[in-house]
Amino acid sequence: MGLVDTLSIIISATLIWAAPLIFTAIGGAFSERSGVVNIGLEGLMVTGAFTGIVFNLTFAGSLGDATPWIALLVAMIVGALFSLLHALASITFRADQVVSGVAINMLALGLSLFLVKIIYGKGQTDIIREGFGKVDIPLLKDIPVIGDIFFNNIYLPSYLAIIVAILVWFVMFKTPFGLRLRSVGEHPMAADTMGINVTKMRYIGVTLSGALAGIGGAVYAQAISSDFSHATINGQGFMALAALVFGKWHPLGAMGAALFFGFAQSLSIIGGSLPLFENIPNVYLLIAPYVLTIFALAGFIGKADAPKALGTTYIKGNL
Repeated sequence: MGLVDTLSIIISATLIWAAPLIFTAIGGAFSERSGVVNIGLEGLMVTGAFTGIVFNLTFAGSLGDATPWIALLVAMIVGALFSLLHALASITFRADQVVSGVAINMLALGLSLFLVKIIYGKGQTDIIREGFGKVDIPLLKDIPVIGDIFFNNIYLPSYLAIIVAILVWFVMFKTPFGLRLRSVGEHPMAADTMGINVTKMRYIGVTLSGALAGIGGAVYAQAISSDFSHATINGQGFMALAALVFGKWHPLGAMGAALFFGFAQSLSIIGGSLPLFENIPNVYLLIAPYVLTIFALAGFIGKADAPKALGTTYIKGNL
């Protein structure tokens, strides 16, 4: 196997495993930059995965190739609506944000499995027929070497995730909306004094996190697992949260961390076919992403500065 072929396999696998993490991590950036801890990213991904698969199975016959893309939009809407429960509990009723996030995780998984049992009569859904397949990017695939590595036989959601991460960076750091969002996460009282509605901005941040996590879950389910069960997401939301912290609550940093974790996860799938990893027992490749997550956080979490008002409730008029 030549170097170009090896790199093509590694990069293609890395990008598709990283895509759900990128969507979810940058969604978490919206929530946590506004000052609301969102441990519920795992549950929001579960909601998106469930919605995407059920919609896909239901409408694949009539929508054809467009089914997985429309399923992403539906999962985005459902994820946003589901995240309002976290916003209501943690912002309006001032509940502990970590406890609320844990409750979201438990509710999402329990409710999804209950509905799967009712709809399909078993513990998991059927396998979808219309998923995200590999495609070639016209013109770009013809670029010597680079085209074969980056634009040949790839998944479109992977590049969509990268584009969205760049757009989120621009919105968060180059627009008035982004400045207002970050201000309520750093010093909500000062933001309130300047006429910014702290509650509204935090609701928007949490809702956007739910929308993007819903997309992340639907991408994972339709591109990697192809069905929904209790083990479909299985820690991906927590890994996305780790990527957010590892990336220092910055959209581009979170994207880079998600690519790193995506590479680690892809090794368990493609490692056996690569000369460098073929002699490594598969069990080590399976645990690699989780071990690397622990090492990454242990090495960098002390150096990462979270938004100053992260996890604190704000009561208008209180000093």
